[in-house]
Amino acid sequence: MSQVHEVIADDTRSPGSRDLRLTQLTKEYATFTAVKSLDLVVPQGSFFALLGPSGCGKTTTLRMVAGLETPTSGTIHLGDTEVTYEKPYKRPVNTVFQNYALFPHLDISENVAFGLKRRGIKDVKHQVNDMLELVELTSQAHKKPAQMSGGQQQRVALARALINQPEVLLLDEPLGALDLKLRRGMQLELKRIQTEVGLTFVHVTHDQEEAMTMADTIAVMNQGVIEQMGAPDELYENPRTTFVANFLGQSNLIGGEIEGRDGDHVRVRVQGALASVPGERSHAESGRGWLGIRPEKVLIAESGQPIDAPGDVITGGYVTDVSFVGVSTQYQVMMPWGQELTVFEQNTGAREMLPVGTKVDVSWRPEFAFLLDASQDAKAGIEGDR
Repeated sequence: MSQVHEVIADDTRSPGSRDLRLTQLTKEYATFTAVKSLDLVVPQGSFFALLGPSGCGKTTTLRMVAGLETPTSGTIHLGDTEVTYEKPYKRPVNTVFQNYALFPHLDISENVAFGLKRRGIKDVKHQVNDMLELVELTSQAHKKPAQMSGGQQQRVALARALINQPEVLLLDEPLGALDLKLRRGMQLELKRIQTEVGLTFVHVTHDQEEAMTMADTIAVMNQGVIEQMGAPDELYENPRTTFVANFLGQSNLIGGEIEGRDGDHVRVRVQGALASVPGERSHAESGRGWLGIRPEKVLIAESGQPIDAPGDVITGGYVTDVSFVGVSTQYQVMMPWGQELTVFEQNTGAREMLPVGTKVDVSWRPEFAFLLDASQDAKAGIEGDR
């Protein structure tokens, strides 16, 4: 590991926690409140994602941490140091924006060195070389930004921010301008770099796949508040609100009557059939509820045919739409009560696709279901800008 990497990594192990702490952070404008009494701790050295649709408050939160917006109330701390009203240049924070903001007249090494030279540091060659090596652009050092691809320019912007050895790196939709294939490659690249340098990364995005690929922890934001926060698999497998269930992937939400607990499961009467949900995935105890099941967890078979590893079974559906998407086939299945369920089936070649009009039964394992309070809007999060 090169010298500059060691300095950054050693910084993260200094005595005393340097977590980023937001306490009751609020930003009000004349006509609306963008962020409402936000309490959040971003652990030092973690890759943290703020995920949500446009207008949910995630970018405003990032700009307050960067010092580009002044909070209406609340505080921002890095460890024991309050930075709520510090000037941006006095904070140990750097931001990488979607548009990169590289200097077109400077070559790549000069762009990366800019921050150090502005602080009066004369001998920067070794640090610049280390950074170019980190982002795998050593051979491009003397090119101008216009001669580079979008992905390469993004890595230059990253190196220019990291060379200043910030405690926190803020990433504002950093991959939004890249095409899909390049974006996926850069997701893995960003995660590799974060792991190598050991800094706290706070990444703002509306792209749920991007957040799940990179982040250790995701906070899902909606209308200025955090709906749920946790590891990507926890949020996906066990959402606590309809917004999270719909915004993070897709969910089938089926209305039912909660009949009560049976040991460590909750029984739900769903359209005449009895289903069960694990207690730790049940977020409603009585009355009406939404039984949720992810499309890839739903099994499908022609009516009367055996279903592989059956669980809770509902009969009487028929296929209304079939979409072949390579690794899987997506079915829309109209159920007897008038609701269409979405089913993703892996294309293993075990059987041919079921044509439109086929009468089918559907099933899912109880351990994959979740239960939400029916007072929530079943369509929340669906219309969000992904």
